[in-house]
Amino acid sequence: MLALVIALPVLFISMSLHEMMHAYAADKLGDPTARLMGRISVNPIRHIDPILTIALPLLLILSGAPIVFGAAKPVQVNFNRLRHQEFGGAIVGMIGPLTNLLIAIVAALIFNLLTPDSELFYKILGFTILINVGFFVFNSIPWPPLDGSRLLYAFAPKPLQEIMESIERFGIAGLVIFIFLFYSLIQPLSRVMIGLINLLAPGLDLNILIPG
Repeated sequence: MLALVIALPVLFISMSLHEMMHAYAADKLGDPTARLMGRISVNPIRHIDPILTIALPLLLILSGAPIVFGAAKPVQVNFNRLRHQEFGGAIVGMIGPLTNLLIAIVAALIFNLLTPDSELFYKILGFTILINVGFFVFNSIPWPPLDGSRLLYAFAPKPLQEIMESIERFGIAGLVIFIFLFYSLIQPLSRVMIGLINLLAPGLDLNILIPG
């Protein structure tokens, strides 16, 4: 119960900072759409989608699905308005995962410097590292509509861009397709995530955070 009470606020704050930075970068690069929609905000209510953020993960958990995932309300960006064309899109896309990586690094620095002996402080820092590393690794995958796809757009030849645009039209369904097509990648991605956590915070015991 303590883990859930700590993890949920960390999750919502980390998600909000991720989405806020997408909106902020888009605004600075010439597209005010997200700013005008109130998305440059750390208020989680601005970023929560009732279906994608709450109902979908809950349904997957209750149905005993092997994979549980969700998403925030997508930040609306008009990529045609952005300066630097595809490279502007890459900046807007990757600023979210990089924000999560920065949060994880700061939390890890605090964790390593203070070596917390309080269970509450340990779990706050631990979940901050775990959740933000997870956001960084997963969202950096170059598959539409994940953020990493915007980086691939900037370098991909036109035929590949057209394929990616077709996948992106499916929205969240495209992500479902990815998960079922590349389910075998889940374990390697988990190993990447755990390796990155071990690199940032060698003393962090994930078994304490998520027992069982």
